[in-house]
Amino acid sequence: MQFSFTSSAIEQLAPYMQGGSKHLKLLYDTEGCGCVVSGVPTLQLLEQAHPDDRLGSGTPYSVWYEPRYEVFFEPNLKIDYNEARHSFSLKSDSQIYTANLRFMKV
Repeated sequence: MQFSFTSSAIEQLAPYMQGGSKHLKLLYDTEGCGCVVSGVPTLQLLEQAHPDDRLGSGTPYSVWYEPRYEVFFEPNLKIDYNEARHSFSLKSDSQIYTANLRFMKV
């Protein structure tokens, strides 16, 4: 998967990504959803990826993800930040996955 970030998203994430010790991961949270198709995308800040995770290329940040959930997303994704709403969003050229992408700072 390929990830791109808007300038506003880069500005919001930059303080967390300084020093290169943190990584981003696109989670697909299915807990409590009842069905894997009803999962909720979440952006997680982490120190180390899980051994089964796959690294998606990104500009300027690469993003880890679980390959088993790749089927629910298009190959090219964009992460944006809406200053007025104080929230991230995840979208592609053809759809908005969520206008309120949760950002977990672990």
